[in-house]
Amino acid sequence: METPKAEARTGLSLTITAGGTLLALFVFTAPLAIVPSVAEGLHAGTVATSWILSSMSLGLAMALLSAGAIGDDFGRRRVFVWGAVVLAAGSAMSGLAPNALTFVLGRVVEGIGAAAVIACGLAVISHTFPPGPPRAHATGIWGACLGAGIAIGPLVGAVADTAGDWRYTYAIITVLSVVLAVAGRVWLAESHSGRARKIDVVGSVLLGAGLGSLLAALTEGRQGWTSPLELTLIAVAVVLLAGFVAHQRKASGAMLDLTLFRRPALISASAGSFVTGAGVTALMAFMATMLERGMAYSTIAASLVVLAWSAASVLTALLTRRIPPSVSGGVKMSAGLLVISAGLAPLTMLTSGSSTWLLVIGLVVAGIGTGVVNATLGREAVASVPPTLAGTGSGINNTSRYVGSAIGVTVVTIIAVHPGGDLVAGWNIAALVCITLSVVGAALVYLFHRADVNWSAAAKITATREKVTS
Repeated sequence: METPKAEARTGLSLTITAGGTLLALFVFTAPLAIVPSVAEGLHAGTVATSWILSSMSLGLAMALLSAGAIGDDFGRRRVFVWGAVVLAAGSAMSGLAPNALTFVLGRVVEGIGAAAVIACGLAVISHTFPPGPPRAHATGIWGACLGAGIAIGPLVGAVADTAGDWRYTYAIITVLSVVLAVAGRVWLAESHSGRARKIDVVGSVLLGAGLGSLLAALTEGRQGWTSPLELTLIAVAVVLLAGFVAHQRKASGAMLDLTLFRRPALISASAGSFVTGAGVTALMAFMATMLERGMAYSTIAASLVVLAWSAASVLTALLTRRIPPSVSGGVKMSAGLLVISAGLAPLTMLTSGSSTWLLVIGLVVAGIGTGVVNATLGREAVASVPPTLAGTGSGINNTSRYVGSAIGVTVVTIIAVHPGGDLVAGWNIAALVCITLSVVGAALVYLFHRADVNWSAAAKITATREKVTS
């Protein structure tokens, strides 16, 4: 049993790491409700406006896996703190940006910093809280902060914009990031894998550049898929990512042990994370735009409607720990994705005059499913890899989420927005596509979960035999 002093330190650790995740998601979603104001203030054209929305995803996808692996080997607290510092620097850069290019570069830097905060924050939680109810409680709070950050970002952005200047949002983020860095340095305990390793520079560069090229191709692809730049980016992404896989297979001390994917539980968690990002998260990222431009909502009103989804996900994530331990993570993820599908169903029948209550009811149901998935993914991400690789597990899981989100936002935008078309009608089709993806994802998650049950049973039998023979 922990002493009061130990309990207080544990509570501080959870507050800082979960708070870091909340801040990272707040930063991620902050521009969603104020894109027109940001684009106008920076004189951004159509392509630049797309980059305003996508640039942080680029930084996240490039750095999440590398940050988690580096944290495992060189100190999770150290990487978490430096991530907060980088997040502050990127936020200041975006807030002071004189033009769209500087703003976009600042958002990429924000993504790199947020990647370290998210990946190493979850790894610190895994190190601090033992498996069972304590970790379930902690990852439930982490999942709740994930949803809360998504909700707070657009709302704060909208209020700042209404108050006079969207740049106020970035001033707030910069200050909070500095506070996070100081709190992490003072109160977090250091942890690492204990392995003597060097940073896999080649692997980090290949993965970061490959994912960066892929997400750049997705962003540029919103303007058309046959331009020389688009085709070049796709080709570069394929070559670099193939090179990354080949390097990881052969290199000693590689950042990612590909044999981890032999365990179906890791594939199940990664699939659940990808589908959540590409489905409901991507749809919610576009919803404020649809409400403002398709249904004539004000910026603040649109943010408040989306808050129904986030608030429901926060509450449910906190309550997920009360689900009996006999209900496995795979079952909870699969059920959560099906609940998300049910909640999105009313959002496929919208018109410009649809009742706000129709929106809210659907969003609350989808939020309940999202809360279950978010809380469960946090736990499964680190449970599906060896304890020494918690940062790597977190990086894999969150990379899947943000690559999925980038792909999903692109698909939703292409489906919903077309010249001369009805934005609300396009939204309905996009919502139907996201429902289909969530249902397919639920089936895949469950199938891999069942495969992991058999894998674990076989592993126990093998371990028992080896123990007897030795």
